[in-house]
Amino acid sequence: MCGIVGYIGASAVKKTLLDGLKELEYRGYDSAGLAVMQNGRIEAFKAAGKLNNLVNKTASFEPKGFAVGIAHTRWATHGKPTEINAHPHRGERSYVVHNGIIENYQPIKAELIGKGVKFISQTDTEVIAHLYESFLAKLKDPFKAFETTVQSIEGAYAILLIDETAQETIFFAKKGSPLQIGEGESGRYLASSDAPLIGVCESAIYLEDGSWGYVSEREIKIFIGKNIVSPQKKPLPATQGAAQKEGFRFFMEKEIYEQTKAVGETLASRLTANSARLDELSADFFDEAASLRLCACGTSYNAALSASYLFERLAKIEARCEIASEFRYRDPVLRKNEIFIVISQSGETADTLEALKMAKKAGLKTLAICNVDNSSIAREADATILTRAGIEKGVASTKAFATQMTVLWLLAIYIAQRNGADEEAIAKEIGAIRRVPSALAIKPERHERIRRLSKRYLHGHGFFFIGRDIFYPLAMEGALKLKEISYLHAEGYPAGEMKHGPIALADAELFTIALTPKTILKEKMRSNIEELIARDSTLLAIGGDEAAYADDRLDIDERDHPMLEFFETMTIIQLLALEIAVRLGNDVDMPRNLAKSVTVE
Repeated sequence: MCGIVGYIGASAVKKTLLDGLKELEYRGYDSAGLAVMQNGRIEAFKAAGKLNNLVNKTASFEPKGFAVGIAHTRWATHGKPTEINAHPHRGERSYVVHNGIIENYQPIKAELIGKGVKFISQTDTEVIAHLYESFLAKLKDPFKAFETTVQSIEGAYAILLIDETAQETIFFAKKGSPLQIGEGESGRYLASSDAPLIGVCESAIYLEDGSWGYVSEREIKIFIGKNIVSPQKKPLPATQGAAQKEGFRFFMEKEIYEQTKAVGETLASRLTANSARLDELSADFFDEAASLRLCACGTSYNAALSASYLFERLAKIEARCEIASEFRYRDPVLRKNEIFIVISQSGETADTLEALKMAKKAGLKTLAICNVDNSSIAREADATILTRAGIEKGVASTKAFATQMTVLWLLAIYIAQRNGADEEAIAKEIGAIRRVPSALAIKPERHERIRRLSKRYLHGHGFFFIGRDIFYPLAMEGALKLKEISYLHAEGYPAGEMKHGPIALADAELFTIALTPKTILKEKMRSNIEELIARDSTLLAIGGDEAAYADDRLDIDERDHPMLEFFETMTIIQLLALEIAVRLGNDVDMPRNLAKSVTVE
């Protein structure tokens, strides 16, 4: 997601900032910019799109000697991904970069506009610079003006601010979004992750929430409230490779742990106190919609199938799911009052893209759920909702699936609102979806339990993952994850269908992974489990306490909503697949025969 770099020193400031941004590209972004202060004057450059566009734009800008600089890669939240909305944002003589959300930016902006301040962007970030300058005009002290600014804003943020009246200084503030300070032989650095600091700093100061202060050539001052905090330095990894994985064994493992943050980014600015908000959609987008047709491949198809339950249950609108590679060749009947929804992590999935083109040719209104802005699918669709998962390096999708499910659930709530759903029911959904990031947080003791348990599930003649309702598509996703990285045969089945044929395979060498939520179809699931136990299938139950006689159990926390159980169970099946594959000695991040973006038919 968004990335921040800051530098104070005399070692090629432009190159230092651009190199730092390059190390943050993996997080995903749609624009970039930098600002450099030298001799009391600030020059700034911004560009939409890839970092190379900023490199080209700054080709003739070559500051020499001591300078102060800040830089940013942005993933759009407030406002479209344009050059105007890119960071840094400016006041009259100050510039700011910011990660996170300023929750009270609207009343602040309204007040400042009332005082004659002119805004040029659609972002929440711009208010920081103007608010700071309004306090500076009163207080005549940059330090006090910044302190008052930090006290006045609400939300999650990592902020760097430079001001022509405070030369040799970068002001910073941190709350709920990462920010750290490093010292090297060539100067002082700030960044939103370790990656830009590796190779130039041996250690870093990891700022605590509520920290604010300034870095100058002479000193580092850190405050929490009014109290000065003594910096605590921690060693940095020795190589960029270690920094990218941030101590995890595999990118896939890291990305499983990142899901709580990725979903938080996905939800940012899309929820109000009592409703779902999707600014990407016009007010009349669903006016003539009689049904939905969801089309995708692989993991994205499993997300579509899960979402179909939500659309029909919450929004009371028919939802059909299509595998894109089959849809294209069966001469499907398409009706113009259908909304055609495609789902793709990369935005380049060939079968899905061609299905989208078919739907558009037939005159259907189209919507893309995608992680990559400016991708082929995002450009082709009438509207796009970005999942904001960031770059996912592991081929087996984890946080892309989690963010797709989050967006689809949001969309179901959004349509339900439009269709006049009961306010109490909507409030329940909003309350539940806000808690998804906490449901995705992984407990170390649970991961260790899964790691130890995995050694029992290496040798058999296959796996059945079974579930009911929304947990049936999740069972399919669990089987897919295991197949992708362990190369063991696995199938996902509706639990009630086992007795219609597949149960013939049940014996002690068949591993059955049963998804057993407590909030939905509890008694039905118990009956299906007992059928398998009676036939001596080796059973691992994930979720509730229905399977008292299961060979193994992995319990989840008490939840009051099926989707919260869904997300927590999802992390367990991802970790189980990971640990089985690790024990088998496989390359978890780059499984054989697979690619991250499938651009062939």
